Amino acid sequence: MTTELTMLVWSAVLGLVQIALAATCSTNQRGLGWAAGARDGIAPPLTGVTARLDRARANFLETFPFFVAVVLIAHLLQLHSGMTVLGAQLYFWARLAYVPVYAAGIPYLRTLIWAGSIVGIVLLLTVLF
Repeated sequence: MTTELTMLVWSAVLGLVQIALAATCSTNQRGLGWAAGARDGIAPPLTGVTARLDRARANFLETFPFFVAVVLIAHLLQLHSGMTVLGAQLYFWARLAYVPVYAAGIPYLRTLIWAGSIVGIVLLLTVLF
């Protein structure tokens, strides 16, 4: 398996971990009744670290489809280079660092790390053109 595909697999694992963290924390904050119910009403707002973990999860889900697309297209076209490896690694490691930094509420560092993950996607895209 190429490095790019390995980073894709680990990014999927990271996404599942983020979903589990956010779900567990929101269940702790809102209660098991809310989590197990139909959720027809308006949910109580999440606060603190729980809210930040939920926003980090949502942010991951916004960028992950783009990462999946460019990694798979590069793989299908057999475009494997130092640039694709760097892009995939940059995306994964930035997304991994993003979670604790966002949970801790560190604003500017969080944005810088997010930008690093976007740069990773852009590096992968440049190989496709």
